[in-house]
Parts: sequence; C-alpha cells; structure tokens
Amino acid sequence: MRRITRRTVLAATAGAVTAPAVSSATAEAADRTTATSEGRQAASGLNPVLRTDLVTRVTPRNNWLVTAVAIQYAQRIDLRGAVIPPSAFEVRATVGGQTAARTVTRVYSSTAAEVDDRSHPGRPGDRLIVELDPNDPNARAAGTDPLPLDRAYSVRQVADVRAPGGEPVLKAGPFASRNDDVITPVADDFTAGSFTDSAGFELDFRLYQPADFVRNPRTRTRYPLVVTLHGGGEVADNNMTQLTSNRIAVTFATPERQRRNPAFVLSPQIPLPRPMDGPDGTDWTDAKVQAALSELIDTFVREHSRVVDTDRLYLVGLSSGGRGIYGLLAKRPDVFAAALPTAGWGDRATMEKITHIPIWADHSVDDPVVPYREGRFGKPGTWTLMNALETAGARVSRGEWANDLPKAQFEARSRELLRQARATRSHVLFTSYTPGTTPVNPHLAWGQTYENDVVIDWLFEQSRQPSGDRAHTAFRR
Repeated sequence: MRRITRRTVLAATAGAVTAPAVSSATAEAADRTTATSEGRQAASGLNPVLRTDLVTRVTPRNNWLVTAVAIQYAQRIDLRGAVIPPSAFEVRATVGGQTAARTVTRVYSSTAAEVDDRSHPGRPGDRLIVELDPNDPNARAAGTDPLPLDRAYSVRQVADVRAPGGEPVLKAGPFASRNDDVITPVADDFTAGSFTDSAGFELDFRLYQPADFVRNPRTRTRYPLVVTLHGGGEVADNNMTQLTSNRIAVTFATPERQRRNPAFVLSPQIPLPRPMDGPDGTDWTDAKVQAALSELIDTFVREHSRVVDTDRLYLVGLSSGGRGIYGLLAKRPDVFAAALPTAGWGDRATMEKITHIPIWADHSVDDPVVPYREGRFGKPGTWTLMNALETAGARVSRGEWANDLPKAQFEARSRELLRQARATRSHVLFTSYTPGTTPVNPHLAWGQTYENDVVIDWLFEQSRQPSGDRAHTAFRR
C-alpha cells in the first residue's frame, strides 16, 4: 500500500544527476564537511522537512482513525532530554470539505514513522511523531469508504523547540507541510487480490502471509488459515474496509499474535450492488456469495497445499459475518476446525449438523440490530441457536458479564468460562453481555472479542476432528 511519491522520485533523481564523481579521499573530506554542516544546521535549528505522513490505527470500537502525523527531517533530531510541548505544533484536517483543528497530545522524536505507546516515548532519530487525540470529531479515516486523505492534513511548527540549555533544535516557521502518504500499521501488510469463481462471480480479498513463509516460500512449516467474514456495513467495492472498519482481520496479523500463532489471514469482501438472494440471503448467505466464498477457500488451500494445515481452518465473523459462519458450517460441516461468530443469527434446523464443531459465540443481550433471541429476517439469534445446539446434543457452556470490563477482568471471566467448559467436556462456549454494558452501540459486541487473548488462544488450539469425534483440544487442562 505504501507508495513512492512524486516528491521522493524527483528528490532521488535530482541527487543522482547532480552528485559528482569523487575520490575516496575527497569523499572522506566531504563526509567530514557534511557532518560539520549538519551539526551546525542542527545547532541553529535549521533542519529541512523531507516528507510528512499520516499514521492511522484500526481500533476495536471506533474503527479507522488518524492517530499521528510523522514528520521526517533531513538530519537526526537530538532533543538532549528536552520535552516538546504539544502547543509547539498546529495540525489541521480537511475531511469531507470541512477544515478543522486536530488536538495534539504528545510530540517526540523517533527513528520510524510509528506511534510509541510507552509512557515515556521516543528516541533520537530523523522523525518527529505528533500524536493526535483519537476522540477528535474529525479523527476518522473512513466513512462507508476510505476518506481521501492524501494531502488532507497540514502541520505547522508554531514555536521553537529548544534543548535544555536554550539552544534551538528546530525553529518555527510560516510554512505548513501536507501529508504525502497514509500509513496503517498491520493493515499495510495485507496484499490485495481478487478471485473469480467457476460461475464468473468475483470476490475481492486481502491476504496476510506469515513472515517466515514470505522469507522462505519453500518452508516445510504448515500454517493455520483464518478466514474473516465482515459485517453488513463493509459490503463495498474498496477492498479495504473489511480490514479497517472493525478490528477483526487485523487482530490475527499483529506482530504479537503472529509470534504466538503464525497464520494466513484471508479477508474477502462482498461487492456492490448487494447481491441478495431471498429475504435471508443476506450477504454471506446469498447463494452466489456463499458459492464463491467456498470456492475461494478451496482454491487457496489447494494452491497452498504444502503450507496450509487443512486441519486448522478457522472461521471468524461479526454480525452478518456471524450469519455467514452458521450458514457455511452447516453446508460444509467437515471442513472447519472452529469458529468465532459474534452477534450473528442462523437456522435452528441446521444446528444438528454442526454439534461437533468448537464454537465460541458472543452477543449483547440488548442488541437492537440483531436481537439476541429473535435474530433477523425470521432467523433466530445466538441465544436461540445455542439452545438448538444443546437440544441436538452439544454441551454448551454459558457465561454472562459486562462488555465494558477492563481487559484483565474481561479475560479473567473468559478464562473461568473456559475452565468450566473443559471440566464438563464442552466445546461450545457462549458469552452474553449484560444490557447497557456494550460501549458505543449494543450491536458492537465484538469490541473486546478480538482483543481477548483467552478466546484467540482457544481458537488456535482447535484441530479438525471427524464429525463423530467430540474429543477436541478444548478439553486440554
């Protein structure tokens, strides 16, 4: 996704044209002169800006936000212990035809265009990171589609930055810089592609490939495959918002998670116009979409047969993606090792086909979009489906707690529910969220689901078993 900008190309070309041939002795002398010159420039506060980039973040509940501006300078910035006040920089954003200020919260030097989440951030480098308040009304990076953010932000230094002794490090000036590029950590590591099935129906997709596989495609390691199914709000033609509108696919591609569970992550997107087939052929259960999705998964696995562990194919989805999970599991009950459906709905009659599959479902009791019991389009919600699974013979372990608990408490409750499931040899778990506790909107039950290491660890423990064998790894102690 990252681009070489026209400015970068021109700068590189100009450097190549004007650089003279020099002897090694001359080069050494030039290096000393340059170092001296750079030292003088830094000491006087003269340090030209080379480029400016926006740094964005996919968040659990507030979707895709612009969280910082990264300014790259010609020379390294050494603050010598000084702290830059946020008031030294002014940032303005032009979004949707409206220009308004962004709130600067922290400024620090760095060696890379990335946010440092430590309480005392930064290190000497050639960049300044200007962090922005994610709660600003104009912090969003997307609506239904990504917003046009190229050169949408301006940043200007309005006060000198000085070292503790008073000498200038960076001088204020009258000119503002505009952003060249937009950097989205993790999401930028997904490649973009498309797949046309045997019937001619096309699905766009994004794909994350494990780092070790990228370095060595001939590896003998076999990796799990996580297939993520977005919600109804991400049906679009941008091949982007299935990554950025909710923190679902990104969860499985973070460096931390990939170190623990390296995996392929396949994130298809349903195109517009919405291909609905009947009153409940909703998104992923539309006959054309479901057939293309199934063929996409089969083709991907076949083309990567040496490196995909076919006993560890996982389905993860939210809202209509949860509906898609229940539909696909029932159609292909012997393919997938486990599933995480959130705020979904489905067919009660098909639950008997999937009693052997490990599922960890969750739903807010007060969900107004996909009601907890009634579901949508005459198809029941999660509570009713879990009852149907139990009637069909699956043991279901249930827990209910607040969806706004701090992460440690939230995971402790999940850990206790998992302990109960293992004690009763249950491989179906169901978390309900107490009314009034799901932030932003009760439908957004997934805000903590994919941040929950207990749930994600559980998912990667599962391996496909024959439909008659219930001895899943969920029972490990």
